[in-house]
Amino acid sequence: MAATSTDPVQRLEASLALGASAPSKRMLMIVNPYATTVSDRLRNLVVYALRGRYKVDAIDTEARGHATELCREAAQEGYDVVVAFGGDGTVNEAANGLVGSDTPLSCLPGGRTNVYCRMLGIPTDPVDATEHLLRIADEWHPRRVDIARVNERYFTFSAGVGLDASVVERVDAHPRLKARVGEWYYTWTGVQTFLRRYLVRPPRLEIEVGSQRFSGVTAIIQNADPYTYFGDRSVHLAEGAALDSRDLSGVVLTRANPIDVPTITWRALLGGPKLAGHRRVRAFNGATHLRIRSIDGRPLPLQVDGDYIGEAPGAAFSVIPQGIAVVS
Repeated sequence: MAATSTDPVQRLEASLALGASAPSKRMLMIVNPYATTVSDRLRNLVVYALRGRYKVDAIDTEARGHATELCREAAQEGYDVVVAFGGDGTVNEAANGLVGSDTPLSCLPGGRTNVYCRMLGIPTDPVDATEHLLRIADEWHPRRVDIARVNERYFTFSAGVGLDASVVERVDAHPRLKARVGEWYYTWTGVQTFLRRYLVRPPRLEIEVGSQRFSGVTAIIQNADPYTYFGDRSVHLAEGAALDSRDLSGVVLTRANPIDVPTITWRALLGGPKLAGHRRVRAFNGATHLRIRSIDGRPLPLQVDGDYIGEAPGAAFSVIPQGIAVVS
């Protein structure tokens, strides 16, 4: 008996069964050609397979923000679905172009972690995800879910201010290591960033949620749970928010020092006691609006959905209930 190939391209060539129905739905596939698992060969085979059930137009992104522009045009042109083929950054840009429209978003996993794909119930293997999109062509049930916003940028599942964003900034600066080492590179970078920038005189922030105020060195705001994945393990930081909960949750790290950081990491990554119970962590949920500002005048680094977006003196967060359509 022949061994089953583990090469996704060979699997797609050998085993993908295409439907016989004539394609009726228009799909725009936005491809990040630099994503971790995306290759020209896989891209072409996925497009060929999906054309068995959809009228597919596929466009490669050329620069930061390109996916957002393409999605705005797709919504205006009446596409039945937009599929983001890339990592969470590509999905985020696509979502920013579809907010408030009736054109649903879906995704194919092309990154290392693919958090939003997992949240929507889409398989993390590109071949399995392609087969999934073929199956739902005849069981088409778009739905609306919440999306969140920080300043002028929308995010699908999480945003970070402070240490978390500083780590993402450094990881994004080395895409090859990010692709090769994955979550372990994030861990190593987190340790290095903490020692260099947050061990002595870290940037200070204050977060205002309703009548509550917390000060600290970093804040994580979530539109859904989990925050991310470490391999196959889900990482839970804030609790309470879901894609249909109409609110946000978050955690604030009040202080960063060599004594507390290892225990915080253990709780977050290794499934220890809940992070919210740590003495240096303040947690909240049920928020619809909140604000974060710099206490010491230094600009605060920001990230959305694992994508670094720069620095700002402050950040205003809100949730848009049912702000985007998805199909999965």
